[in-house]
Amino acid sequence: MTGQHTPRSLIVTFYGAYGRGGAGRPAGPVPIAALIRLLGAVGVDAPSVRSAVSRLKRRGLLVPDRTDAGAAGYALSEDARQLLDDGDRRIYGRPGAGHGTGQAAGGWLLAVFSVPEQERNKRHLLRSRLARLGFGTAAPGVWIAPDHLYEETRHTLARLELSSYVDLFRGAHAGFEPTARSVRRWWDLDELATLHRAFLDAREPVLERWTGGGAPESGTPDLGTLDPEDAYRDYVLALDSWRFLPYADPGLPTALLPRDWPGIRAAEVFAALHDRLYDAGAGYVREVLSATRA
Repeated sequence: MTGQHTPRSLIVTFYGAYGRGGAGRPAGPVPIAALIRLLGAVGVDAPSVRSAVSRLKRRGLLVPDRTDAGAAGYALSEDARQLLDDGDRRIYGRPGAGHGTGQAAGGWLLAVFSVPEQERNKRHLLRSRLARLGFGTAAPGVWIAPDHLYEETRHTLARLELSSYVDLFRGAHAGFEPTARSVRRWWDLDELATLHRAFLDAREPVLERWTGGGAPESGTPDLGTLDPEDAYRDYVLALDSWRFLPYADPGLPTALLPRDWPGIRAAEVFAALHDRLYDAGAGYVREVLSATRA
């Protein structure tokens, strides 16, 4: 998951990082010529960009539009903006691994669902969406997540018109086995740890290269010393690898995780790469956009 950079995923990652307006990001549609150059910087050729854009347009995530200068381009749909806004809270909002040190920060969220046999496609969609939100399986038809996912879950199920099939409950785990042992039944922690270690294997050397082997806390970089295109490339690839992990791993309380949980270090490495590279990467995006509008 963390090592496969597809053209479609990289386009979504680019728009999430730099294509939504504000903080130096373009507010309007991104010209197709700029998108081809920007995706070329992360290894995607022009035909693959055009093909992936067509698929994203069919899915309703990108909409064709023209820039103020009249150039053909693509902007995010309102649904896509909402999805990316929801994702920000996951991708950038976690303090590390886990949202608390007790049983769970605010308790647990249960999703109990029943779907008629003649609507089995809805059952498949519901299961896949709960899994993508980071829910674990407590029992057939009963899925569980940390309570901090409540608002996102409610919004997602309503948007997909699945809320009529689901009852949501909030509460505490009352036994009988220790909660930490139950968590190992509800989530495959070994698989999650493998994903975090894969991210670290790929991205920790990148951080070391940018810091000269220094610690992630070594301070804010001097943007004048960073090559904007290199910073952009390394940041987009890191974000494309990272952004799936906060969904696979929903931020379980630290006290319920193994003592050497690699998600803590993975979150630190991504945060350090973001702090070091994001602004310099935004400079490269502005440079490309200026060149394509000239």
